Amino acid sequence: MNKKFPDIKETKKYENVISRLSALYDRHDDIRSPFARDYTRILHCRAYRRLKHKTQVFYNIANDHVCTRIEHVNHVESVSYTIANDLGLNTELTRAIAIAHDLGHAPFGHEGENILKKITKRFSDKDEYFWHEKNGLNFVDNIELLQNEKGEYSNLNLTYGVRDGIISHCGEIDENGIRPRDEFIDLTKIKKANEYQPYTWEACVVKISDKIAYLGRDIEDANRLGWLSKEDFDDLRGIASKHGIKNVINTTSIIHEFITDLCLSSSPEKGLCLSDENYRLMNEIKKYNYEKIYSNKRFKYYHKYAQLIILSIYDLLSSLYNGKDTITDISKKISVYPKLMNGFYKWLIVYSTDREKNYKNKKIYDLSDEKQYCRSIIDYISGMSDKYIISVFDELIRFE
Repeated sequence: MNKKFPDIKETKKYENVISRLSALYDRHDDIRSPFARDYTRILHCRAYRRLKHKTQVFYNIANDHVCTRIEHVNHVESVSYTIANDLGLNTELTRAIAIAHDLGHAPFGHEGENILKKITKRFSDKDEYFWHEKNGLNFVDNIELLQNEKGEYSNLNLTYGVRDGIISHCGEIDENGIRPRDEFIDLTKIKKANEYQPYTWEACVVKISDKIAYLGRDIEDANRLGWLSKEDFDDLRGIASKHGIKNVINTTSIIHEFITDLCLSSSPEKGLCLSDENYRLMNEIKKYNYEKIYSNKRFKYYHKYAQLIILSIYDLLSSLYNGKDTITDISKKISVYPKLMNGFYKWLIVYSTDREKNYKNKKIYDLSDEKQYCRSIIDYISGMSDKYIISVFDELIRFE
């Protein structure tokens, strides 16, 4: 172990970190910690399973060796575990946050997020918009359900520490020396990404591990798909030579460099940080990725395709609003669009009514309010995988 960071059980925060939204059902023979229980709840929820068919960077790839969202999440879990273990932090908490941190991502990755952000502005208050970190909190608090031994479906009811790590994980901000905040705040009141630092060192580890995990892997995938030119490789070799790195295209080399440097450089006094040299290296790689990969013109048609699909589905569902008769009207459309309408009909039944006796979850939509109905559509679409939303769109354009 490199340096001893504060053990979470030794801090005044501990009772807050393990607190839940409501009392946990009793299971006297359980051998797991609260965070280990959260980990398995996330592992078994359907939103986690759908990550295997959600875009990381490259859409709908037939190549099995190109990263999907679920693989990225697993990389973050691996990186954060290694760092937390070396620094003497709670690895069960980091693992739970890591596998849950991207549950709020829309289909088609960040492009899907941008599209839903624009749609939300049509009906929401000025300061409200769609962002995947907050949507992740929404999903684990309100949407995802698990069945208990009685056959009843209830909300996940995760600990504060895991929920905080989800909404506070934004890894897009360039910063060095990350430290946890002191305030215990209502997480639902957070208005924008990176408004607050995470509440625990463990969540801070996941936040920086997110960036460590994707930078090298995105270069490796772009290379595998033939996106990088000879000039692009020359630029990469220049970055590598400048910072004494042998192979920037190899994601494991980059991950190893950043993990070891972070563990050597960090301390409770300085926060989680890289050396100045490797911090510059990280920012240079990130800049390269934005210029050569994320802003690549080859994404232009994919963006148009994603927009067509998401907007078409949203516009159709939003046009069906009819106050208290909305659910009935949607049920009449099931024969026309079986997959889309049947799925959305069941969604509204579960989250806005008490018709299903085995569903003990919170009811989160009042369909007498059109804005809440529009919100239900956003939630429904955001939970879809790429594979599923494409099959739903096919119903809209298929004539038999």
